[in-house]
Amino acid sequence: MPVLGGVERLASRPAGPRRDALRRLSRNRLAVVGAVVVVVLLVIAAVGPALAPWPYFVQDLDAIRANGNRPLAPLSAEHVLGTDSLGRDLFSRLLDGAQISVSVALVVQLVVLVIGVPIGAAAGWFGGRIDNYLMRFTDVIYAFPDLLFIILLSVVLRDTFLGKAMSGMLLIYLAIGLTAWVTMARLVRGQVLSLKESEFVEAARATGVSDFRIVVRHILPNSIGPVIVAVTLGIPSAILAEATLSFIGIGIEAPRASWGSLINEGSRWIRSEPHLVVFPALALAIALTSFTFLGDGLRDALDPKLRGRQ
Repeated sequence: MPVLGGVERLASRPAGPRRDALRRLSRNRLAVVGAVVVVVLLVIAAVGPALAPWPYFVQDLDAIRANGNRPLAPLSAEHVLGTDSLGRDLFSRLLDGAQISVSVALVVQLVVLVIGVPIGAAAGWFGGRIDNYLMRFTDVIYAFPDLLFIILLSVVLRDTFLGKAMSGMLLIYLAIGLTAWVTMARLVRGQVLSLKESEFVEAARATGVSDFRIVVRHILPNSIGPVIVAVTLGIPSAILAEATLSFIGIGIEAPRASWGSLINEGSRWIRSEPHLVVFPALALAIALTSFTFLGDGLRDALDPKLRGRQ
């Protein structure tokens, strides 16, 4: 009986916050579907271009000539999704576009964390003039239209080293990241303001722990949930911004194949060859929807107000 009683007490212990959040996330079917698609997208971005049937820049001119100088339709002999107007394999170019979109999403969020977290933490912790100056600067950046600011940076710096490095991808990383950090800064500032008067922070102060260590070792780890949610929900915006820039012709340089540039190229053939628009647009929509579903699921799972209800 004592053994059974110990087992019963162990089984009755409440699950930890991480396990509880994972349980709630697993019950959200849309979030699970989004997570699966995101994992598949990450794998495709990592190994897909290496396994592509054709290099994304190679033209199959013989097939195009045999088809009357028109793009090949899907399910052709050597091109499962057909080709574009220049004879390049559409499936291979979609895989290259997946690599571009994933890299932009991840690097932009890294830039957001590097800029937004320190600014928000400093503003929330020190308060006073530092908070006022940093938040007014944040408000100025926030008030400027994001897409317009990105376009201006892309156009002005396009002929510089930043604009030419990595086929223009480095400039895209910086342009989008420099406009997307303001939400993160405001979020972190709010978290720091709500936690810096907590008892564990007062205890750390009483033992002589420095401000930097308090923020880094105690406050920021307790703010990781909202930060993860903000990063996940910020990824679709970054992917869409990159696709928009490539669609209007100031994004990734040719012959790289962004989904936005593929949609732009395919729009010229939309009446006769709609697959040139449908496939890249569908890939973009699936990626955006999956990250959004995952972000919404993480927000619900990590919300402290929901703990204990399920």
